[in-house]
Amino acid sequence: MRHLIRVTLGVAVAASLSACDKTGDKVEMDRKFQGVNVIDETNLNEVMLTVGDPNEAVDYFKRSSTSEPDRIDFQRGLASSLIRAKRFPEARIAWAQVVDHEEATNEDRVALADALIRTNDWDQAEKVLMSIPPTHESFKRYRLEAMIADGKKDWKKADAFYEVALGLTTKPASVMNNWGYSKLTRGDFREAERLFGEAINADQTMFTAKNNLVMARGAQGNYTLPVIPMTQPERAELLYTLGLAAVKRGDVQIGKGLLREAVETHPQHFEAAARALSALEDGA
Repeated sequence: MRHLIRVTLGVAVAASLSACDKTGDKVEMDRKFQGVNVIDETNLNEVMLTVGDPNEAVDYFKRSSTSEPDRIDFQRGLASSLIRAKRFPEARIAWAQVVDHEEATNEDRVALADALIRTNDWDQAEKVLMSIPPTHESFKRYRLEAMIADGKKDWKKADAFYEVALGLTTKPASVMNNWGYSKLTRGDFREAERLFGEAINADQTMFTAKNNLVMARGAQGNYTLPVIPMTQPERAELLYTLGLAAVKRGDVQIGKGLLREAVETHPQHFEAAARALSALEDGA
């Protein structure tokens, strides 16, 4: 009987210890899985902010923000995704909410200023940037400062901001293009042409800079296409831009020839160029 009691107690103790071991293992396993979940969540956030469809990213971050409303990373993700989806009025509200968060940074305020500019609220964007200490220096901040100075036609300040922005980025094409357009609006066509050329050297896929370069050349009466990389459709588009520039300067016959060449160059029907050429030939 004593032997049976000992065996029973031994089994009970063993079972109890086994249960403790399993509980401990479960706790430890839960901890490990929590760590994995945090890593996976971080990676998923990064994926949604880059390669994911922006509207899908918006839905993802909306759900995440609703389930954990205090998480600023989800709020930032939502605001950034709304910008990527070109839903600027919503992005403006989202970035304002991020800035109200106790963990908000100066770069969040810069992002709010960017969203305000995208909704054409330049005055409020300037106020937001002015509220940021001058010690906070970033490429995005100075690019926005330059754009605001441009809008106020404060050319000296704009040039200074563009120059600083260039020194803070390894991808200068967009800054060169913006600065070139600033020069174009001032009538400094030669300097604009130089800046657009540098933008294309930095990013040969930037069609906006190519088109702006042709505009700057056309404004100077130079109606030859620059020697830059271009696809056949791009060549047709650039000829079209050059043709319109020629017409604007009063060189109508040259403009007609360029528009005709644009129509012939495009691999598909080029409706805009064909319509402009037809209007000129009809004496419009």
